Amino acid sequence: MWLFAVSLLLSISSFSSIAVGQGPSYLGFDRNDYPGDANLGALRRTFAFSGYWLNNPPGTKTNIWTGKRAKLEAAGFGFLVLFNGRLYRDLKHNPAALGQADAQAAVASARREGFSSRTIIFLDIEEGGRMLPEQKAYIYAWVDAVVAGGFRSGVYCSGIPAKEGRVSIVTADDIRQSARGRANEFFVTNDVCPPSPGCAFPRKAPAPAESGINFADVWQFAQSPRRKGFAAMCPANYNADGNCFPPGVDAALKLHVDVETASRPDPSQGR
Repeated sequence: MWLFAVSLLLSISSFSSIAVGQGPSYLGFDRNDYPGDANLGALRRTFAFSGYWLNNPPGTKTNIWTGKRAKLEAAGFGFLVLFNGRLYRDLKHNPAALGQADAQAAVASARREGFSSRTIIFLDIEEGGRMLPEQKAYIYAWVDAVVAGGFRSGVYCSGIPAKEGRVSIVTADDIRQSARGRANEFFVTNDVCPPSPGCAFPRKAPAPAESGINFADVWQFAQSPRRKGFAAMCPANYNADGNCFPPGVDAALKLHVDVETASRPDPSQGR
């Protein structure tokens, strides 16, 4: 998953959040390209859940996750179901209508892929900082239409403070504060070390609240490639090419991943 500037995954859903920091946490991964059937066994030894794109991931023209849900479920993975949202440049004309149309596409795709209506679909917003009015109109129209379509909704945005004049803005806080009760659980990304451990796969996964966002339910703490502007102080545990490769998989396969921790082994409740 490519992230512009600062980013985080915030989940906006129609049900109450599970308390952060209670119980065990679970490691997961996401990537734009499907990792291949042959690699699922090795990945499952480290990860409890996998990202799953419903449309073309950022920066791509095709979606090779399509039709792979049964393979992942058979391998024992939980799901982090993702829908790639629009950039600000695309939201100049009637962003609410565009959000509604994209939500209908997300719901239709989730049904085709065999996800039940209890599944949380996360809207991937790739731009961070303060959300502008057009962005918020798009996000909230998308959230409302996904819920109206019978699914639960979520949003991906930034958990890293972004300077705005003399103040710092965290996208998760900005969306949560203006969500009018829609924001109940959050998937944040913060790859700054600390609090991130860098490209690490600890046996005891860190709690999502260790991201610095105390209401987070999921925390993405490593990205591939390593973002030098944010992860420069991370331990030397990334590959020499800057990517994060999971244990048990030959680095020659270039199977780089983004790494997250969640308060549930199936963050989207997609099994």
